[in-house]
Amino acid sequence: MPNPIVLLVDDDPAVRASIAFALEIEGYDVAAFDSAEALLATDHASRHICIVLDHRLPGLDGLTLLATLRARGDAAPAIIITSNPPQRFCRRVADVGARLVEKPLLCDELVAAVREIAGTGGTQCL
Repeated sequence: MPNPIVLLVDDDPAVRASIAFALEIEGYDVAAFDSAEALLATDHASRHICIVLDHRLPGLDGLTLLATLRARGDAAPAIIITSNPPQRFCRRVADVGARLVEKPLLCDELVAAVREIAGTGGTQCL
């Protein structure tokens, strides 16, 4: 049986590589992209179980990308990663049914969030 796929969008090559590595160690395959536009230009209609999006991307931001994916019928659980989110932003993330994980990504917080929501969805500000 193939490994579950996580879609990952982060414009920082070091962060993207680090997240991909952490998820791959846990047994996930990672389809990583450096921008929202790069993801949207692909046929990502795969068996992905989760979408991890940096909010502060060049071009489309993470929430706009998520709205575009939802409009295209992608209902996979989503995690938005960002630093220093104000409460208003936390509410926006919760309102779209995503989960927020705050940077810096310490220990295995993101991996634990992927494990948790991949099967259950869920919204939460961590």
